Amino acid sequence: MLTELRISGLGVIDEAVADFAPGLSVLTGETGAGKTMVVTGLRLLAGGRADPGRVRRGAVKAEIEGRFDLAAAATMDSADRRQLDTLLEEADAELDEDGTVIAARRVGADGRSRARLGGRSVPAGTLARFCAPVLAVHGQNDQLRLLRPDRQREAVDSHGGEPARVALEAYRETFHRWRVAERSLAERTGRARELAREADLLRHGLDEIDALDPRPGEEAELDAVIRRLTDSEELREVAGQAHETLTGEGESTEPVVNVLDHLRQRLAGAGDPALDPIATSIDQAVAALGDAATELGLYLAELPEDAADLDSALERRHDLKALTRKYGTDVDDVIEWAEKARIRLSEVDTSDAAVAELTATVDRLAGELTERGADLTAVRRAAGEDLARRVTAELAELSMGGAGFVVGVSPSGDGLAAATESGLDEVELALDGPSGVVPLGRGASGGELSRVMLALEVVLAERSGGGTLVFDEVDAGVGGRAALSIGKRLAGLARTHQVIAVTHLAQVAAYADTHLVVHKDADSSGGDSVVSGVRSVDDADRVTELARMLAGMEDTDTGLAHAEELLAMAQAEKSQAQLDR
Repeated sequence: MLTELRISGLGVIDEAVADFAPGLSVLTGETGAGKTMVVTGLRLLAGGRADPGRVRRGAVKAEIEGRFDLAAAATMDSADRRQLDTLLEEADAELDEDGTVIAARRVGADGRSRARLGGRSVPAGTLARFCAPVLAVHGQNDQLRLLRPDRQREAVDSHGGEPARVALEAYRETFHRWRVAERSLAERTGRARELAREADLLRHGLDEIDALDPRPGEEAELDAVIRRLTDSEELREVAGQAHETLTGEGESTEPVVNVLDHLRQRLAGAGDPALDPIATSIDQAVAALGDAATELGLYLAELPEDAADLDSALERRHDLKALTRKYGTDVDDVIEWAEKARIRLSEVDTSDAAVAELTATVDRLAGELTERGADLTAVRRAAGEDLARRVTAELAELSMGGAGFVVGVSPSGDGLAAATESGLDEVELALDGPSGVVPLGRGASGGELSRVMLALEVVLAERSGGGTLVFDEVDAGVGGRAALSIGKRLAGLARTHQVIAVTHLAQVAAYADTHLVVHKDADSSGGDSVVSGVRSVDDADRVTELARMLAGMEDTDTGLAHAEELLAMAQAEKSQAQLDR
Protein backbone atom coordinates (compact mmCIF):
# COMPACT_ATOMS: atom_id res chain seq x y z
CA MET A 1 0.00 0.00 0.00
CA LEU A 2 1.23 3.50 -0.87
CA THR A 3 1.19 5.64 2.28
CA GLU A 4 3.00 8.78 1.15
CA LEU A 5 4.05 10.46 -2.09
CA ARG A 6 6.52 13.35 -2.27
CA ILE A 7 7.02 15.28 -5.51
CA SER A 8 9.33 18.18 -6.28
CA GLY A 9 10.21 19.94 -9.51
CA LEU A 10 7.78 17.96 -11.66
CA GLY A 11 5.70 19.97 -14.14
CA VAL A 12 3.73 22.65 -12.32
CA ILE A 13 4.45 21.04 -8.94
CA ASP A 14 7.25 22.73 -7.03
CA GLU A 15 6.92 20.85 -3.74
CA ALA A 16 4.00 18.61 -2.73
CA VAL A 17 3.33 15.84 -0.24
CA ALA A 18 0.28 13.56 -0.43
CA ASP A 19 -0.67 11.14 2.33
CA PHE A 20 -2.72 8.14 1.26
CA ALA A 21 -4.79 5.78 3.38
CA PRO A 22 -6.45 2.41 2.77
CA GLY A 23 -9.61 2.42 0.69
CA LEU A 24 -10.48 4.88 -2.06
CA SER A 25 -8.50 8.10 -2.43
CA VAL A 26 -9.47 10.66 -5.07
CA LEU A 27 -7.44 13.48 -6.54
CA THR A 28 -9.42 16.47 -7.77
CA GLY A 29 -8.61 20.02 -8.79
CA GLU A 30 -9.04 22.59 -11.50
CA THR A 31 -7.80 21.97 -15.01
CA GLY A 32 -4.06 22.67 -15.18
CA ALA A 33 -3.55 22.29 -11.44
CA GLY A 34 -1.26 19.30 -11.89
CA LYS A 35 -3.35 16.20 -11.22
CA THR A 36 -1.68 14.52 -14.19
CA MET A 37 1.74 15.18 -12.64
CA VAL A 38 0.78 13.05 -9.64
CA VAL A 39 0.02 10.15 -11.96
CA THR A 40 3.22 10.91 -13.90
CA GLY A 41 5.16 10.70 -10.65
CA LEU A 42 3.63 7.30 -9.88
CA ARG A 43 4.54 6.10 -13.36
CA LEU A 44 8.15 7.15 -12.78
CA LEU A 45 8.18 5.23 -9.49
CA ALA A 46 6.93 2.20 -11.42
CA GLY A 47 10.00 2.39 -13.68
CA GLY A 48 8.44 4.46 -16.48
CA ARG A 49 10.50 6.34 -19.06
CA ALA A 50 12.26 9.41 -17.75
CA ASP A 51 11.29 12.49 -19.78
CA PRO A 52 13.41 15.59 -19.02
CA GLY A 53 10.62 17.67 -20.55
CA ARG A 54 8.58 16.95 -17.42
CA VAL A 55 11.10 18.71 -15.17
CA ARG A 56 9.71 22.02 -13.86
CA ARG A 57 10.93 25.04 -15.74
CA GLY A 58 13.96 26.48 -13.99
CA ALA A 59 14.51 23.35 -11.86
CA VAL A 60 17.64 21.23 -12.07
CA LYS A 61 15.80 17.99 -11.44
CA ALA A 62 12.49 16.40 -10.57
CA GLU A 63 12.30 14.03 -7.61
CA ILE A 64 9.58 11.56 -6.70
CA GLU A 65 9.56 9.53 -3.51
CA GLY A 66 6.96 6.96 -2.50
CA ARG A 67 6.65 5.15 0.82
CA PHE A 68 5.11 1.67 0.62
CA ASP A 69 3.71 -0.31 3.54
CA LEU A 70 4.59 -3.92 2.77
CA ALA A 71 2.40 -5.27 5.56
CA ALA A 72 -0.50 -4.91 3.13
CA ALA A 73 1.40 -7.13 0.70
CA ALA A 74 0.70 -10.10 2.96
CA THR A 75 -2.57 -10.63 1.07
CA MET A 76 -0.96 -10.78 -2.37
CA ASP A 77 -0.28 -13.96 -4.32
CA SER A 78 2.33 -16.08 -2.52
CA ALA A 79 4.54 -16.32 -5.62
CA ASP A 80 4.46 -12.53 -6.04
CA ARG A 81 5.31 -12.07 -2.37
CA ARG A 82 8.31 -14.41 -2.64
CA GLN A 83 9.56 -12.55 -5.71
CA LEU A 84 9.14 -9.24 -3.89
CA ASP A 85 11.12 -10.45 -0.86
CA THR A 86 13.85 -11.87 -3.12
CA LEU A 87 14.10 -8.59 -5.04
CA LEU A 88 14.44 -6.56 -1.83
CA GLU A 89 17.14 -8.91 -0.59
CA GLU A 90 19.06 -8.81 -3.86
CA ALA A 91 18.91 -5.00 -3.90
CA ASP A 92 20.06 -4.92 -0.25
CA ALA A 93 17.13 -2.58 0.37
CA GLU A 94 16.59 -1.39 3.93
CA LEU A 95 13.13 -1.33 5.49
CA ASP A 96 12.19 1.26 8.10
CA GLU A 97 11.29 0.16 11.60
CA ASP A 98 7.58 0.33 10.75
CA GLY A 99 8.02 -2.14 7.87
CA THR A 100 7.77 0.46 5.12
CA VAL A 101 10.20 0.86 2.23
CA ILE A 102 10.92 4.00 0.21
CA ALA A 103 11.17 3.95 -3.58
CA ALA A 104 12.59 7.07 -5.22
CA ARG A 105 13.24 8.37 -8.72
CA ARG A 106 15.18 11.43 -9.83
CA VAL A 107 15.07 12.85 -13.35
CA GLY A 108 17.54 15.57 -14.27
CA ALA A 109 16.86 18.39 -16.70
CA ASP A 110 19.80 16.94 -18.66
CA GLY A 111 17.91 13.66 -19.10
CA ARG A 112 19.86 11.62 -16.56
CA SER A 113 17.81 9.38 -14.34
CA ARG A 114 18.54 7.78 -10.96
CA ALA A 115 16.50 5.25 -8.97
CA ARG A 116 16.70 4.16 -5.34
CA LEU A 117 14.96 1.44 -3.37
CA GLY A 118 15.25 1.17 0.39
CA GLY A 119 18.11 3.67 0.39
CA ARG A 120 20.10 1.74 -2.23
CA SER A 121 20.84 2.80 -5.81
CA VAL A 122 19.16 0.43 -8.27
CA PRO A 123 18.39 0.35 -12.00
CA ALA A 124 15.01 1.75 -13.04
CA GLY A 125 14.12 -1.78 -14.10
CA THR A 126 14.42 -2.91 -10.48
CA LEU A 127 11.85 -0.28 -9.48
CA ALA A 128 9.58 -1.63 -12.21
CA ARG A 129 9.94 -5.17 -10.84
CA PHE A 130 9.30 -3.95 -7.29
CA CYS A 131 6.18 -2.00 -8.23
CA ALA A 132 4.73 -4.66 -10.55
CA PRO A 133 2.89 -6.56 -7.77
CA VAL A 134 2.16 -3.53 -5.54
CA LEU A 135 1.29 -0.66 -7.90
CA ALA A 136 -0.71 -0.65 -11.14
CA VAL A 137 -1.36 2.60 -13.00
CA HIS A 138 -4.30 2.65 -15.43
CA GLY A 139 -4.43 5.60 -17.79
CA GLN A 140 -4.98 6.13 -21.50
CA ASN A 141 -1.67 4.44 -22.41
CA ASP A 142 -2.37 1.54 -20.06
CA GLN A 143 -5.79 1.05 -21.67
CA LEU A 144 -4.03 0.76 -25.01
CA ARG A 145 -1.92 -2.06 -23.55
CA LEU A 146 -5.18 -3.89 -22.90
CA LEU A 147 -5.47 -4.16 -26.68
CA ARG A 148 -2.36 -6.36 -26.87
CA PRO A 149 -3.13 -10.07 -27.30
CA ASP A 150 -0.69 -11.10 -24.57
CA ARG A 151 -2.33 -8.79 -22.01
CA GLN A 152 -5.77 -10.09 -22.96
CA ARG A 153 -4.59 -13.67 -22.52
CA GLU A 154 -3.05 -12.80 -19.15
CA ALA A 155 -6.36 -11.33 -17.98
CA VAL A 156 -8.22 -14.54 -18.82
CA ASP A 157 -5.53 -16.73 -17.23
CA SER A 158 -5.59 -14.57 -14.10
CA HIS A 159 -9.35 -15.05 -13.82
CA GLY A 160 -8.84 -18.79 -14.31
CA GLY A 161 -7.04 -18.93 -10.97
CA GLU A 162 -5.23 -22.05 -9.79
CA PRO A 163 -6.59 -24.40 -12.50
CA ALA A 164 -5.30 -22.05 -15.21
CA ARG A 165 -1.91 -21.71 -13.49
CA VAL A 166 -1.49 -25.49 -13.16
CA ALA A 167 -2.59 -26.13 -16.76
CA LEU A 168 -0.25 -23.43 -18.10
CA GLU A 169 2.74 -24.73 -16.12
CA ALA A 170 2.13 -28.30 -17.31
CA TYR A 171 1.85 -27.12 -20.92
CA ARG A 172 5.02 -25.00 -20.74
CA GLU A 173 7.08 -27.80 -19.20
CA THR A 174 6.08 -30.14 -22.04
CA PHE A 175 6.51 -27.38 -24.65
CA HIS A 176 10.12 -26.74 -23.67
CA ARG A 177 11.01 -30.46 -23.74
CA TRP A 178 9.31 -30.88 -27.12
CA ARG A 179 11.05 -27.82 -28.56
CA VAL A 180 14.50 -29.04 -27.44
CA ALA A 181 13.92 -32.50 -28.90
CA GLU A 182 12.50 -31.09 -32.15
CA ARG A 183 15.46 -28.76 -32.65
CA SER A 184 17.91 -31.56 -31.93
CA LEU A 185 16.22 -33.79 -34.51
CA ALA A 186 16.21 -31.00 -37.10
CA GLU A 187 19.90 -30.39 -36.49
CA ARG A 188 20.85 -34.04 -36.83
CA THR A 189 18.89 -34.60 -40.03
CA GLY A 190 19.73 -31.25 -41.62
CA ARG A 191 23.45 -31.26 -40.82
CA ALA A 192 24.13 -34.98 -40.89
CA ARG A 193 27.46 -34.79 -42.75
CA GLU A 194 28.80 -31.90 -40.69
CA LEU A 195 27.74 -33.53 -37.42
CA ALA A 196 29.29 -36.85 -38.47
CA ARG A 197 32.65 -35.11 -38.92
CA GLU A 198 32.26 -33.46 -35.53
CA ALA A 199 31.43 -36.82 -33.96
CA ASP A 200 34.59 -38.40 -35.49
CA LEU A 201 36.75 -35.64 -33.98
CA LEU A 202 35.08 -36.06 -30.58
CA ARG A 203 35.60 -39.84 -30.64
CA HIS A 204 39.26 -39.43 -31.62
CA GLY A 205 39.84 -37.04 -28.72
CA LEU A 206 38.03 -39.28 -26.26
CA ASP A 207 40.02 -42.30 -27.42
CA GLU A 208 43.29 -40.43 -26.78
CA ILE A 209 42.18 -39.32 -23.34
CA ASP A 210 40.70 -42.68 -22.35
CA ALA A 211 43.92 -44.43 -23.40
CA LEU A 212 45.91 -42.42 -20.82
CA ASP A 213 43.05 -42.18 -18.27
CA PRO A 214 44.40 -39.07 -16.51
CA ARG A 215 43.51 -38.41 -12.88
CA PRO A 216 42.65 -35.03 -11.35
CA GLY A 217 45.81 -33.37 -9.98
CA GLU A 218 48.05 -36.04 -11.50
CA GLU A 219 50.52 -33.51 -12.96
CA ALA A 220 51.44 -32.17 -9.52
CA GLU A 221 51.89 -35.72 -8.21
CA LEU A 222 54.17 -36.62 -11.09
CA ASP A 223 56.29 -33.50 -10.64
CA ALA A 224 56.83 -34.40 -6.97
CA VAL A 225 57.79 -38.00 -7.86
CA ILE A 226 60.19 -36.83 -10.58
CA ARG A 227 61.91 -34.40 -8.22
CA ARG A 228 62.39 -37.16 -5.66
CA LEU A 229 63.73 -39.62 -8.25
CA THR A 230 66.10 -37.04 -9.69
CA ASP A 231 67.50 -36.11 -6.26
CA SER A 232 67.19 -39.59 -4.71
CA GLU A 233 70.92 -40.02 -3.87
CA GLU A 234 71.19 -36.67 -2.08
CA LEU A 235 67.90 -37.27 -0.30
CA ARG A 236 69.00 -40.76 0.78
CA GLU A 237 72.24 -39.37 2.19
CA VAL A 238 70.61 -36.57 4.16
CA ALA A 239 67.81 -38.75 5.53
CA GLY A 240 70.21 -41.61 6.30
CA GLN A 241 72.58 -39.43 8.33
CA ALA A 242 69.68 -38.04 10.33
CA HIS A 243 68.35 -41.52 10.96
CA GLU A 244 71.75 -42.81 12.10
CA THR A 245 72.23 -39.87 14.45
CA LEU A 246 68.89 -40.49 16.12
CA THR A 247 69.06 -44.29 16.29
CA GLY A 248 72.80 -44.94 16.64
CA GLU A 249 72.89 -47.23 13.65
CA GLY A 250 75.98 -47.24 11.48
CA GLU A 251 79.18 -45.71 12.92
CA SER A 252 77.54 -43.42 15.55
CA THR A 253 78.85 -44.06 19.06
CA GLU A 254 75.57 -43.63 20.87
CA PRO A 255 72.04 -42.67 19.73
CA VAL A 256 70.94 -39.12 20.52
CA VAL A 257 67.76 -40.55 21.98
CA ASN A 258 69.75 -42.60 24.49
CA VAL A 259 71.90 -39.62 25.49
CA LEU A 260 68.86 -37.48 26.16
CA ASP A 261 67.07 -40.24 28.04
CA HIS A 262 70.15 -40.66 30.28
CA LEU A 263 70.12 -36.91 31.02
CA ARG A 264 66.43 -37.11 31.88
CA GLN A 265 67.04 -39.92 34.37
CA ARG A 266 69.86 -38.00 36.11
CA LEU A 267 67.77 -34.84 36.41
CA ALA A 268 64.76 -36.74 37.67
CA GLY A 269 66.90 -38.54 40.26
CA ALA A 270 68.70 -35.42 41.52
CA GLY A 271 66.09 -34.91 44.20
CA ASP A 272 65.40 -31.22 43.42
CA PRO A 273 61.72 -30.61 42.49
CA ALA A 274 62.78 -27.59 40.46
CA LEU A 275 64.43 -29.95 37.94
CA ASP A 276 61.33 -32.11 37.46
CA PRO A 277 59.70 -29.85 34.79
CA ILE A 278 62.96 -29.84 32.84
CA ALA A 279 63.13 -33.62 33.01
CA THR A 280 59.55 -33.81 31.73
CA SER A 281 60.39 -31.56 28.78
CA ILE A 282 63.38 -33.76 27.89
CA ASP A 283 61.12 -36.82 28.14
CA GLN A 284 58.73 -35.27 25.64
CA ALA A 285 61.65 -34.44 23.33
CA VAL A 286 62.82 -38.05 23.51
CA ALA A 287 59.37 -39.24 22.44
CA ALA A 288 59.22 -36.74 19.54
CA LEU A 289 62.70 -37.75 18.36
CA GLY A 290 61.71 -41.39 18.52
CA ASP A 291 58.74 -40.69 16.28
CA ALA A 292 60.99 -38.75 13.89
CA ALA A 293 63.41 -41.68 13.71
CA THR A 294 60.55 -44.03 12.81
CA GLU A 295 59.29 -41.68 10.07
CA LEU A 296 62.78 -41.33 8.61
CA GLY A 297 63.04 -45.11 8.44
CA LEU A 298 59.76 -45.33 6.52
CA TYR A 299 60.89 -42.51 4.19
CA LEU A 300 64.16 -44.33 3.39
CA ALA A 301 62.31 -47.58 2.79
CA GLU A 302 59.95 -45.94 0.28
CA LEU A 303 62.57 -43.86 -1.48
CA PRO A 304 62.81 -45.24 -5.06
CA GLU A 305 66.09 -46.67 -6.21
CA ASP A 306 65.28 -47.97 -9.73
CA ALA A 307 66.23 -45.53 -12.54
CA ALA A 308 63.48 -47.10 -14.63
CA ASP A 309 60.92 -45.48 -12.32
CA LEU A 310 62.27 -42.07 -13.32
CA ASP A 311 62.00 -42.91 -17.01
CA SER A 312 58.44 -44.12 -16.55
CA ALA A 313 57.40 -40.95 -14.68
CA LEU A 314 59.03 -38.69 -17.29
CA GLU A 315 57.29 -40.54 -20.09
CA ARG A 316 53.90 -40.28 -18.33
CA ARG A 317 54.35 -36.55 -17.86
CA HIS A 318 55.31 -36.17 -21.53
CA ASP A 319 52.14 -37.99 -22.62
CA LEU A 320 49.95 -35.81 -20.34
CA LYS A 321 51.59 -32.67 -21.76
CA ALA A 322 50.61 -33.85 -25.23
CA LEU A 323 46.96 -34.01 -24.08
CA THR A 324 47.03 -30.57 -22.47
CA ARG A 325 48.39 -29.05 -25.66
CA LYS A 326 45.24 -30.25 -27.46
CA TYR A 327 42.45 -30.21 -24.91
CA GLY A 328 43.26 -27.81 -22.05
CA THR A 329 45.80 -25.94 -20.00
CA ASP A 330 46.16 -28.74 -17.44
CA VAL A 331 44.94 -32.26 -16.73
CA ASP A 332 41.81 -31.02 -14.94
CA ASP A 333 40.85 -29.07 -18.09
CA VAL A 334 41.40 -32.21 -20.18
CA ILE A 335 39.08 -34.22 -17.93
CA GLU A 336 36.43 -31.48 -18.13
CA TRP A 337 36.74 -31.41 -21.94
CA ALA A 338 36.18 -35.17 -22.03
CA GLU A 339 33.01 -34.88 -19.92
CA LYS A 340 31.59 -32.20 -22.21
CA ALA A 341 32.65 -34.15 -25.30
CA ARG A 342 30.72 -37.23 -24.17
CA ILE A 343 27.58 -35.10 -23.71
CA ARG A 344 28.03 -33.44 -27.09
CA LEU A 345 28.69 -36.79 -28.75
CA SER A 346 25.31 -38.01 -27.54
CA GLU A 347 23.74 -34.91 -29.13
CA VAL A 348 25.39 -35.24 -32.54
CA ASP A 349 25.00 -38.98 -32.98
CA THR A 350 23.56 -39.29 -36.51
CA SER A 351 23.34 -43.05 -36.64
CA ASP A 352 20.07 -44.54 -37.84
CA ALA A 353 19.32 -45.89 -34.37
CA ALA A 354 19.92 -42.54 -32.67
CA VAL A 355 17.79 -40.61 -35.20
CA ALA A 356 14.98 -43.18 -34.92
CA GLU A 357 15.02 -42.93 -31.12
CA LEU A 358 14.93 -39.13 -31.21
CA THR A 359 12.11 -39.15 -33.78
CA ALA A 360 10.07 -41.35 -31.46
CA THR A 361 10.75 -38.93 -28.59
CA VAL A 362 9.59 -35.95 -30.66
CA ASP A 363 6.40 -37.78 -31.66
CA ARG A 364 5.67 -38.78 -28.07
CA LEU A 365 6.22 -35.24 -26.77
CA ALA A 366 4.09 -33.82 -29.60
CA GLY A 367 1.23 -36.00 -28.46
CA GLU A 368 1.70 -34.90 -24.86
CA LEU A 369 1.85 -31.26 -25.93
CA THR A 370 -1.40 -31.59 -27.87
CA GLU A 371 -3.09 -33.03 -24.79
CA ARG A 372 -1.68 -30.35 -22.48
CA GLY A 373 -2.70 -27.65 -24.97
CA ALA A 374 -6.24 -29.01 -25.14
CA ASP A 375 -6.45 -29.01 -21.34
CA LEU A 376 -5.26 -25.40 -21.23
CA THR A 377 -7.73 -24.36 -23.92
CA ALA A 378 -10.61 -25.95 -22.00
CA VAL A 379 -9.62 -24.12 -18.80
CA ARG A 380 -9.33 -20.83 -20.70
CA ARG A 381 -12.71 -21.22 -22.35
CA ALA A 382 -14.38 -21.89 -19.01
CA ALA A 383 -12.58 -18.93 -17.43
CA GLY A 384 -13.40 -16.75 -20.45
CA GLU A 385 -17.10 -17.54 -20.32
CA ASP A 386 -17.26 -16.69 -16.62
CA LEU A 387 -15.18 -13.53 -17.10
CA ALA A 388 -17.40 -12.39 -19.99
CA ARG A 389 -20.56 -12.89 -17.94
CA ARG A 390 -19.22 -11.00 -14.94
CA VAL A 391 -17.69 -8.10 -16.92
CA THR A 392 -20.91 -7.73 -18.94
CA ALA A 393 -22.81 -7.33 -15.68
CA GLU A 394 -20.32 -4.70 -14.52
CA LEU A 395 -20.57 -2.80 -17.80
CA ALA A 396 -24.32 -2.61 -17.38
CA GLU A 397 -23.75 -0.83 -14.07
CA LEU A 398 -21.35 1.55 -15.82
CA SER A 399 -23.97 2.74 -18.33
CA MET A 400 -22.79 0.36 -21.04
CA GLY A 401 -25.81 -1.89 -20.75
CA GLY A 402 -26.11 -2.14 -24.52
CA ALA A 403 -22.67 -3.77 -24.77
CA GLY A 404 -21.77 -7.33 -23.99
CA PHE A 405 -18.26 -8.41 -23.12
CA VAL A 406 -16.98 -11.32 -25.22
CA VAL A 407 -13.93 -13.52 -24.63
CA GLY A 408 -12.92 -15.51 -27.67
CA VAL A 409 -10.59 -18.50 -27.38
CA SER A 410 -9.71 -20.02 -30.76
CA PRO A 411 -6.91 -22.15 -32.31
CA SER A 412 -3.91 -19.99 -33.15
CA GLY A 413 -3.04 -21.82 -36.37
CA ASP A 414 -2.21 -25.16 -37.92
CA GLY A 415 -1.75 -27.44 -34.92
CA LEU A 416 1.69 -27.58 -33.32
CA ALA A 417 3.18 -25.48 -36.11
CA ALA A 418 1.65 -22.46 -34.38
CA ALA A 419 2.50 -23.59 -30.82
CA THR A 420 4.01 -20.95 -28.54
CA GLU A 421 5.09 -20.93 -24.93
CA SER A 422 1.66 -19.57 -24.04
CA GLY A 423 -0.47 -22.28 -25.65
CA LEU A 424 -2.12 -23.46 -28.84
CA ASP A 425 -4.82 -20.82 -28.94
CA GLU A 426 -5.42 -17.10 -29.23
CA VAL A 427 -7.44 -15.05 -26.76
CA GLU A 428 -9.31 -11.97 -27.95
CA LEU A 429 -11.48 -9.59 -25.96
CA ALA A 430 -14.35 -7.90 -27.78
CA LEU A 431 -17.51 -5.88 -27.28
CA ASP A 432 -20.85 -7.08 -28.61
CA GLY A 433 -22.86 -4.00 -29.54
CA PRO A 434 -25.16 -2.62 -32.24
CA SER A 435 -22.49 -3.26 -34.87
CA GLY A 436 -21.97 -6.85 -33.80
CA VAL A 437 -18.95 -8.36 -32.08
CA VAL A 438 -16.01 -5.99 -32.56
CA PRO A 439 -12.50 -6.39 -31.02
CA LEU A 440 -11.73 -3.81 -28.34
CA GLY A 441 -9.10 -2.15 -30.48
CA ARG A 442 -11.56 -1.36 -33.27
CA GLY A 443 -14.86 -0.82 -31.51
CA ALA A 444 -14.22 0.98 -28.22
CA SER A 445 -13.63 4.68 -27.54
CA GLY A 446 -11.20 5.92 -24.92
CA GLY A 447 -13.99 6.37 -22.39
CA GLU A 448 -15.35 2.90 -23.09
CA LEU A 449 -11.87 1.39 -22.73
CA SER A 450 -11.59 3.11 -19.36
CA ARG A 451 -14.81 1.54 -18.18
CA VAL A 452 -13.88 -1.86 -19.59
CA MET A 453 -10.59 -1.63 -17.68
CA LEU A 454 -12.46 -0.73 -14.50
CA ALA A 455 -14.96 -3.56 -15.00
CA LEU A 456 -12.10 -6.03 -15.54
CA GLU A 457 -10.29 -4.83 -12.43
CA VAL A 458 -13.44 -5.19 -10.34
CA VAL A 459 -13.95 -8.78 -11.51
CA LEU A 460 -10.27 -9.80 -11.33
CA ALA A 461 -9.98 -8.29 -7.85
CA GLU A 462 -12.24 -11.05 -6.54
CA ARG A 463 -9.30 -13.44 -6.91
CA SER A 464 -6.59 -11.16 -5.54
CA GLY A 465 -5.92 -8.82 -2.66
CA GLY A 466 -3.57 -6.04 -1.66
CA GLY A 467 -1.76 -3.72 -4.00
CA THR A 468 -2.51 -0.21 -5.16
CA LEU A 469 -4.59 0.52 -8.27
CA VAL A 470 -4.36 3.97 -9.84
CA PHE A 471 -7.04 5.15 -12.30
CA ASP A 472 -6.40 8.29 -14.32
CA GLU A 473 -9.71 9.81 -15.51
CA VAL A 474 -11.52 6.47 -15.69
CA ASP A 475 -14.71 8.57 -15.83
CA ALA A 476 -13.77 10.28 -19.11
CA GLY A 477 -16.79 10.86 -21.32
CA VAL A 478 -19.45 9.91 -18.76
CA GLY A 479 -21.70 11.76 -16.34
CA GLY A 480 -24.90 11.56 -14.37
CA ARG A 481 -25.96 8.11 -13.21
CA ALA A 482 -23.01 6.48 -14.98
CA ALA A 483 -20.65 8.60 -12.90
CA LEU A 484 -22.35 7.41 -9.71
CA SER A 485 -21.94 3.82 -10.87
CA ILE A 486 -18.23 4.38 -11.44
CA GLY A 487 -17.84 5.86 -7.96
CA LYS A 488 -19.70 2.91 -6.48
CA ARG A 489 -17.53 0.42 -8.38
CA LEU A 490 -14.32 2.15 -7.31
CA ALA A 491 -15.49 2.07 -3.71
CA GLY A 492 -16.26 -1.64 -4.04
CA LEU A 493 -12.83 -2.29 -5.51
CA ALA A 494 -11.30 -0.38 -2.60
CA ARG A 495 -12.54 -3.03 -0.18
CA THR A 496 -9.79 -5.39 -1.38
CA HIS A 497 -7.26 -2.92 -2.83
CA GLN A 498 -6.01 0.55 -2.20
CA VAL A 499 -7.50 2.63 -5.03
CA ILE A 500 -6.30 6.07 -6.14
CA ALA A 501 -8.42 7.82 -8.77
CA VAL A 502 -7.95 11.10 -10.61
CA THR A 503 -11.42 12.44 -11.40
CA HIS A 504 -13.28 15.51 -12.64
CA LEU A 505 -16.65 14.28 -11.42
CA ALA A 506 -18.15 15.04 -8.03
CA GLN A 507 -20.30 11.89 -8.34
CA VAL A 508 -17.10 9.81 -8.24
CA ALA A 509 -15.25 11.91 -5.64
CA ALA A 510 -18.16 11.64 -3.20
CA TYR A 511 -17.42 7.93 -2.67
CA ALA A 512 -13.84 8.53 -1.53
CA ASP A 513 -12.46 7.65 1.87
CA THR A 514 -9.68 10.21 1.38
CA HIS A 515 -10.15 13.34 -0.73
CA LEU A 516 -7.03 15.18 -1.95
CA VAL A 517 -7.19 18.43 -3.86
CA VAL A 518 -4.41 19.51 -6.20
CA HIS A 519 -4.46 23.30 -6.05
CA LYS A 520 -2.59 25.91 -8.05
CA ASP A 521 -1.34 29.34 -7.04
CA ALA A 522 0.63 32.10 -8.70
CA ASP A 523 4.38 31.48 -8.69
CA SER A 524 5.96 33.73 -6.05
CA SER A 525 9.01 34.14 -8.29
CA GLY A 526 6.91 36.30 -10.63
CA GLY A 527 5.77 35.88 -14.20
CA ASP A 528 2.62 34.12 -15.33
CA SER A 529 3.64 30.60 -14.24
CA VAL A 530 1.80 28.67 -11.54
CA VAL A 531 2.87 26.40 -8.72
CA SER A 532 0.77 23.50 -7.46
CA GLY A 533 0.48 21.61 -4.22
CA VAL A 534 -1.69 18.89 -2.67
CA ARG A 535 -3.89 19.18 0.40
CA SER A 536 -6.36 16.88 2.08
CA VAL A 537 -9.92 18.16 2.52
CA ASP A 538 -12.64 17.04 4.88
CA ASP A 539 -15.99 18.18 6.24
CA ALA A 540 -16.89 21.69 5.02
CA ASP A 541 -13.84 21.99 2.76
CA ARG A 542 -14.77 18.75 1.06
CA VAL A 543 -18.33 19.91 0.49
CA THR A 544 -17.00 23.13 -1.02
CA GLU A 545 -14.75 21.18 -3.41
CA LEU A 546 -17.63 18.93 -4.47
CA ALA A 547 -19.79 21.99 -5.10
CA ARG A 548 -17.05 23.46 -7.29
CA MET A 549 -16.86 20.22 -9.25
CA LEU A 550 -20.64 20.06 -9.73
CA ALA A 551 -21.00 23.36 -11.54
CA GLY A 552 -18.58 25.87 -10.09
CA MET A 553 -21.20 26.61 -7.40
CA GLU A 554 -18.98 26.54 -4.32
CA ASP A 555 -20.12 30.05 -3.36
CA THR A 556 -23.87 29.37 -3.48
CA ASP A 557 -26.16 27.81 -0.92
CA THR A 558 -27.80 25.71 -3.61
CA GLY A 559 -24.47 24.30 -4.78
CA LEU A 560 -23.32 23.53 -1.26
CA ALA A 561 -26.65 21.87 -0.42
CA HIS A 562 -26.43 19.75 -3.55
CA ALA A 563 -22.87 18.73 -2.65
CA GLU A 564 -23.87 17.83 0.93
CA GLU A 565 -26.73 15.69 -0.37
CA LEU A 566 -24.45 13.93 -2.86
CA LEU A 567 -21.82 13.23 -0.21
CA ALA A 568 -24.35 11.93 2.28
CA MET A 569 -25.93 9.64 -0.31
CA ALA A 570 -22.56 8.20 -1.43
CA GLN A 571 -21.34 7.57 2.10
CA ALA A 572 -24.66 5.95 3.05
CA GLU A 573 -24.42 3.60 0.06
CA LYS A 574 -20.88 2.66 1.08
CA SER A 575 -22.00 1.90 4.62
CA GLN A 576 -24.90 -0.22 3.38
CA ALA A 577 -22.58 -2.12 1.03
CA GLN A 578 -20.34 -2.93 3.99
CA LEU A 579 -23.33 -4.28 5.94
CA ASP A 580 -24.48 -6.36 2.98
CA ARG A 581 -21.12 -8.14 2.64
